[in-house]
Amino acid sequence: MSRKDYTKEFKLEVVKAHFEKGISYYRLGKDNGINPTIVRDWCRAYDTHGEDGLRHHDSNRCTYTAEFKEQVAKEYLAGGVAAYTVAKKYGILAPTTVRKWAKEYNDHGELTDSKPKGDRLMVKDNKSRKTTLEERIAAVEYCLSNENNYALTAKEFNCSYGQVYSWVKKYNSAGVAGLYDRRGRSKDAEELTEIEKIKAENRLLKAQAKQQQMEIDFLKKLDAVERR
Repeated sequence: MSRKDYTKEFKLEVVKAHFEKGISYYRLGKDNGINPTIVRDWCRAYDTHGEDGLRHHDSNRCTYTAEFKEQVAKEYLAGGVAAYTVAKKYGILAPTTVRKWAKEYNDHGELTDSKPKGDRLMVKDNKSRKTTLEERIAAVEYCLSNENNYALTAKEFNCSYGQVYSWVKKYNSAGVAGLYDRRGRSKDAEELTEIEKIKAENRLLKAQAKQQQMEIDFLKKLDAVERR
């Protein structure tokens, strides 16, 4: 059975044998004629995305900006972080996608925007739309609370993947003030009062704290699994 012929049902059977029966990646790989690293990747995909993580994934069918790809590639190439951890952080389904971008960036030093051919697993790239300040704050709050899953946030708020990525980046750089829309005017029509700004900052800080705690819990769980 070639790698491309593995069915979702077969992968699920192997994954459940690991999680429910405690069978190691090595043993499952040997018993099924599969490289243990493939079994490990299936288990990690299932742990992060559930059964959807076991479906065939084609990164060419997803929309990613060149800027986003470069950020992911640089973070992975900096070392000390596994492709799986980077993929989980940015809501990318397959760790192999992270490795692919890293290789392309390392070989050519430049990445290009994806040109999706359809909608598969990841949210299709909605069109950018005009948003209110509260919508942008709510979107960033949701994204931070969901492990920086830009695709999921774009789907939830009916906006583009690029908009969500831009909002989170601006918030991380300048706080709530970075989410003001100053295009065509000197002052945002919805600019917050000091009290409103403090309340908004508090919402987003709570979301960040939740994300950080989830990351700590995940790393503990991953360490326990890899020690088996």
